[in-house]
Order: sequence, then structure tokens, then C-alpha cells
Amino acid sequence: MTWSHWEITPFITSVFFILGVLTLFWVSQNWIINFFNTHHWRVDQSLITDWYGLIYMMLFVFGMQTAVVGQNDAWIFMNFQLIGLTFCGYFLNVRVRYYYLYPLVFIFMGFNHSLYYWESWGHAVTLILFFTALGRLRKHVPLQTKQGQVALYLVTCAGFGAVLWWFMKLKFNLSWATYWQEWTYLLVFASLLYIYASMLSANAHLKQNLVAFANHDALTKIENFAAYKTAINYQVTSSRKNGSQLTMLMFDIDHFKQVNDTYGHLAGDKILQHVAQVATIVFHANNPQISLYRTGGEEFNVIFPNYDLTEALAVAEQLFAAINHIAVPVNDHQIQLSISIGLSELAADDQSPTAFYQRVDANLYHSKKHGRMQITAK
Repeated sequence: MTWSHWEITPFITSVFFILGVLTLFWVSQNWIINFFNTHHWRVDQSLITDWYGLIYMMLFVFGMQTAVVGQNDAWIFMNFQLIGLTFCGYFLNVRVRYYYLYPLVFIFMGFNHSLYYWESWGHAVTLILFFTALGRLRKHVPLQTKQGQVALYLVTCAGFGAVLWWFMKLKFNLSWATYWQEWTYLLVFASLLYIYASMLSANAHLKQNLVAFANHDALTKIENFAAYKTAINYQVTSSRKNGSQLTMLMFDIDHFKQVNDTYGHLAGDKILQHVAQVATIVFHANNPQISLYRTGGEEFNVIFPNYDLTEALAVAEQLFAAINHIAVPVNDHQIQLSISIGLSELAADDQSPTAFYQRVDANLYHSKKHGRMQITAK
């Protein structure tokens, strides 16, 4: 097949074009999220998805319109633009208040030489209402809900699409045949978008669950030893490369085996959950970059990026005070808790993350050997 014998209709090429644009978005978005995760930058993934999606679709809309600005056929890419708006407003559920859209609408109208047409103003107001309606629909009818969801989505797209194309018909003096054809194409594109985005969303949700399962402790919901190994390898390498400070803390619950033997493993599980919750509160109150991991039965590790030993010791003392002597109610008993702590700063002669770990572990052992319920930092 050559370009001179290209027999695929514009409608089919449009379908593949839209799918290509969406696929590129998902691939690039996943790359950005993986980049943040690889560098252990703790950023809300929904924030990345929302704002990257909005920027991506704005570039898509303005980029396409550049080819037809000021021409008599400036309407030909409108369905693509409406699909971009639908993707942001419904599937990404970008929560942008309608009055924040005013500047974007004015910029686009000026860019498209449309500020002096009343039809364009009607079109702009309808676009804002369309975006708002998509957000409300998604909020009250979640994506995973089946009953009536597709119908509401399509009715919303069909209704606003009809009004939007009516303004274009008036402005460009389009025939009714063109109007109905473009409106039908919009519904087909919106249906394909729904199917494709739902499939990608389900796949992404499954992937996130698998990653979370692999890197989180099922009992305490904090990160596990596998996540710790990845993090400590990265942090040690980063500290060596950038000359930044790095401190690690290790603590475990005193006499935990005795608790299990006396009160049962369910009591032990409740204590582990309680300790993890208290520790998480303490660390997040100081710095969200402090990472807590359950690395053994009753053993926890904490990584302090950009902390020297003195700074980390101050946080360790807060943890020590928060957990020691608290009583956890289990059945009809009040179980008194205490912890032992060891911590140390990464040293120049630490040959590997394992050597660093062993030195911190030795400090924890020192605390337990010398009476428990104490901190060893050196």
C-alpha cells in the first residue's frame, strides 16, 4: 500500500489517532510515576495523574488547533478536543473549579481568533458546563459502578455534544448532514474512550495493588523488608554520590515472645499494629520523608535521609517516649509496652548497605543486652 492508494477512511484513522494519543499519555504518565518512585520522592500519584493529564491534553488541544487557526475549517478537530476534555473531566476527574477554566477558555478563544463571535462565547460557556457536569457525574457515579453508568455518561456527552456542534454549525454554516455526522462520530469516540480508559484503569489498579502487596506488610500496612532493601540501597548510593547525611534506626518490642506465649498471637498482632501506628504518627509529624519498615517479626527499621545522628536521635527519643509504658488493651488485659532502639549514621568505612545494617543491629543488640528499654546511638 502506498500513500497514493490510501483507502482507510478518516473516521478509522481518527479512531487509531485517539487511541494512540491516550496510549502515549498512559505510557508517559507511568514513566513519570516510576521515575518518582525510583528516586524515592514521595508524591501523591493522583496529583501527578491529574496535573500531567491536564497539561498533556492542553498541549494536545492547542497543538492540533495550530494547523487550522483562522481557517474556514477550524472546526475539524473539535471532536478530538472534546474527547480530550472528556478524558480530563471524567476519567482523570481533574478537580478544577469552573472559574479557573475562564482564563484557559479566553486564551483558547484568542488563540483561535474567536473572541468576536457570539457563537464562540456560547460554545465556551457550554464547554465549562460540560466539564463541570462530567466532574459531578464521576463524583456521584464512580467508574467501577456498572448500573446506569454508561447510559449517564453517553447521555451527558450526547446532550452537550449536540449543543456544542450546534454552535459550530451556526458559526461555520455547516450543513445538517455534517452536523449529524460529527455528532455521531463524537458518540462513537466517547464510547471507545470509555471502553479503552476503563480497561487501562482496571489494569493500572491491578498493577498498583500487586506493587502494594509486594512492598507492604499485610498486618501493619507499613512497608516491608523488600521495600526496605530497595530503599536502603538507593539511599546509601545517593548519600555517597551527593555527600548527604544518612542515619538509620532499628527498634523492636521488648519481651514480645513472652506476650505471644502468654496472651496468644492475636494479642501480638494487635500490639504490632499499635506500635506501627504510633511510630508512623511520630515520624510523619517530624518529616514525611522518614520511612518506616517492618523488617522482621517484632523488628522495625527507619531510614532518615539527610539526618545526622544528633537529629535522628531527637526523633528517636520522641518515639521512645511515645511507645514506652503505654498500655494496649487486649481482651481483659492491659499489656505494658517498651522498646529498645539502636541507631547510627552512615560511615565512610561502611562497605555496603549490609555493613551499615549490621552496625545499627549491633547497637540494638547492645540496648537489649544491657537491660532493654534504652537507646544506643553511636
